[in-house]
Amino acid sequence: MKIGFTALFVLLLATTAWAQDPAAVNAKFIKVTLDNSRVRVFESTLQPGDKEAMHSHPASIIYVLAGGKFRNHLPDGKTSEAELKTGDTIYREPVTHWAENVGTTTIRLVLVELKTP
Repeated sequence: MKIGFTALFVLLLATTAWAQDPAAVNAKFIKVTLDNSRVRVFESTLQPGDKEAMHSHPASIIYVLAGGKFRNHLPDGKTSEAELKTGDTIYREPVTHWAENVGTTTIRLVLVELKTP
């Protein structure tokens, strides 16, 4: 019985981690363009009014292909709004969040997730 409970617990943890993978839970908005042992690169496109599902990123670098206004939502319910400028490059520490495009323009990003060597 103890082994069965442990296996179930590990399975639930793996399922929870998978559920927070941005490419899995936001496939409508994200296209993975490279995934290797060092990085995962994807392009994200949010039309005005689009809302992502909650997901997590490791440390990341974002390049803004097309900017716009967005609202960021954290798991504790806190929100913040900001504007991304076309051409900006941003470093971001690991985060769990979801975002929505609250502006009038399409936001397009290239995001590089850094993997632990």
